[in-house]
Amino acid sequence: MTLECINILEFINIVVVFILSIFFTGILIPQILLISFRRNLFDEPDERKIHRGVVPRLGGFAFVPVICFSIMLLFGINYLAYDDIMRLMGYDVAGNNIMLEQAGRYILPLVFGFCSLLMLYLIGIADDLIGIRYRAKFIVQILCSVLMIVGGVWIDNLYGVLGIYALPKVVGYPLTILVIVFFINAINLIDGIDGLASGLSSVALFIYGIFFAVEGNYIYSMIAFSTLGVLVPFFYYNVFGNAERHRKIFMGDTGSLTIGMIICILSIELLDYGQIAKVPNRIFAMAFSPMIIPCFDVVRVFFTRLRHHRNPFMPDKNHIHHRLLALGMPQWAALITILVLSMAYTGFNIMLSPYMDLTLLMMLDIAIWIAASLIIHRMLQSKNIESKK
Repeated sequence: MTLECINILEFINIVVVFILSIFFTGILIPQILLISFRRNLFDEPDERKIHRGVVPRLGGFAFVPVICFSIMLLFGINYLAYDDIMRLMGYDVAGNNIMLEQAGRYILPLVFGFCSLLMLYLIGIADDLIGIRYRAKFIVQILCSVLMIVGGVWIDNLYGVLGIYALPKVVGYPLTILVIVFFINAINLIDGIDGLASGLSSVALFIYGIFFAVEGNYIYSMIAFSTLGVLVPFFYYNVFGNAERHRKIFMGDTGSLTIGMIICILSIELLDYGQIAKVPNRIFAMAFSPMIIPCFDVVRVFFTRLRHHRNPFMPDKNHIHHRLLALGMPQWAALITILVLSMAYTGFNIMLSPYMDLTLLMMLDIAIWIAASLIIHRMLQSKNIESKK
């Protein structure tokens, strides 16, 4: 048996887990919609929210069960029928099961990652059904971050950002907690218009999934594509669903918290490849660039609230999608604008990272973001002045 055959089989596993996730989520979401309307579990519109009419916000309930079931099903099939599958492909001698070998190699991060995901899933369910104070959610997020560190997932190198390379544990552990909590909340807070959080997450998951597949890390590639698979049918119901016909749904905190956690795990695991890569700067850019838009937006909103003496943790209508809507953009135009901007940032950073110092590249990203924010701010001011005339 050749290595080429093994690679083909593992790529088949990745494609199958992606299809299974789409299939099972496509089955579950209509059932969640049905239960939501029978039990009156809605996201009621108010002065801060964009949508009109009652829309269930329980779409995220399907994410973690489908991801775990799809991946575990593939593991079980591979364990029971790997030799038979190899013979069906024309090989008389079965080889080592790479998927199961990698599962053993990454057992600690996988086990503690699942525990973290389950904790966030449960706190998300509680928040979507009865509401949870943000302090309690922060505590759970910090505990999940600690679990990931125990599992060996932590940031131990910044590859030259601010002149910093290898990090000792006393610095790397707190930084990892800060990054994970920040990323999770960035995804949660950007979920303000149809398709935005799922669209931005899909871009990141696709990049991570392709990278891990090419590098031969099939376990993390399967996780990325399984998560991407659950977002495909959700995106359809979220963006194209008709609320009047009871076909529209939101992911809620259950979805945004768990998707944010998965993206954190994958991005930090991707960083490890920078230590053996020829161009470590590109790995760093690939790991964090897909999250630039939600992260920059959270920082801007946080300091804007502080400047106006408001609680930085209380919601308002000052996120980038709110500002684009205030300019008169329809939701679909704001969604496309932000997604295109995110993909442009990501492509820009990945292409320039081999030729630029990461600190300078980050400063350039910040400068572009500040310039764009100022342009939007002035456009809003001009529109308000004209409307008062």
